[in-house]
Amino acid sequence: MTQLIYAKAEAISLKNHPSYNEKWLADKIAEDPTLLNLGDVIVLGRERRQERAGRLDLLLFDSDSDLRYEVELMLGATDESHIIRTIEYWDIERRRYPAYDHCAVLVAEEVTGRFLGLLGLFAGSIPLVVIQLHALKIGEQIALDFVKVLDQRSLRRDDEAEVSAPGATRDYWLTRTSSQVLEIADSILSLINQKSDVRFHLNYNKYHLSPSDGIRSNNFIHFRPRRQYLQVVVRVSNPSEWVERLEAAGFSAAVEDPAGRMRVNVRAEDLKTQEAALLPLIEQAILEEQRG
Repeated sequence: MTQLIYAKAEAISLKNHPSYNEKWLADKIAEDPTLLNLGDVIVLGRERRQERAGRLDLLLFDSDSDLRYEVELMLGATDESHIIRTIEYWDIERRRYPAYDHCAVLVAEEVTGRFLGLLGLFAGSIPLVVIQLHALKIGEQIALDFVKVLDQRSLRRDDEAEVSAPGATRDYWLTRTSSQVLEIADSILSLINQKSDVRFHLNYNKYHLSPSDGIRSNNFIHFRPRRQYLQVVVRVSNPSEWVERLEAAGFSAAVEDPAGRMRVNVRAEDLKTQEAALLPLIEQAILEEQRG
C-alpha cells in the first residue's frame, strides 16, 4: 500500500482572494456537482432567470428521486438577503414545476451561529440544506471541502400532513404520471389491506397519494407517483436494514430519514416478480403503526 505524504493545508477566503469569484466556484461545481455531497446529481441549469427575483445560481437534479435542488452560492458569510433569496428561488421553482420534489440549498464560506439558528427555524417547513465551504491551499493547489451543517430534506410528519391536504383527483395525477404507475399504487394498497385490520382507500393529494380510512389520511406508507415508477415511502424503525434487503432483492431504495423513514422505487415489472420482498416491509410498517 502506497504511503501518503502529509501536506499542510492553509485555509483561504475565496471572497478576499484576487483570483477566485462566485463564477469560478459555480464552474467547479458544474464540472462535478457531486462535490456538494447531495448524491448523484446533474446540472439542469445555471444563472436561471427568476421572474422579478434575479437569477438562480444552480439548478441540480437527482433523477433517482425526482428531486430538484435550487442552489444559491455565496462567498463570505451568510446574510439575510441570501437566505431570503434561497427560499424565494425554491418557492418559485416548486410552484413552476409541482410534479417534482424541491429542496433549497444555501452554500456559503461562513455560516454563523446566529444565521444557522435562524435557518433551523425553517427546518421541517421548508426542505433545506445548508453547506459550509472551506477553500484550502495545499502547496500550489487549491481544494474545496463542502460540509453540510444543516440537512432537512424531508418535511416533518405534521407539516407533511398539512401541506398534502386533499384537493387532487386520480385524473389530476393521470396528467402527471401514467395509468400504469397509478395501478402500482392500487396493487400495493391491496397488499396493505390484506395485512391491515383497517380498510384503506387511496386519498389523492397534491404532492402524494396516501392510504385513508375514510376519516383521515395515514402517512405510515405513502406514494409519490413518478413518470416511470412509483416511489413508496415507508415509516419503519430500522430503515437502513430494509434498504439493504430491498436492494439485494433488486429494488432501488434509500434511507430518507435515519430516524425512521425510507423509500423504494417500484416499477410494474418489479411488483410482478418481487412482491414477496415487499410484503414483510408492509407488515412491519402496519404493525408499528398499530402499536403507535
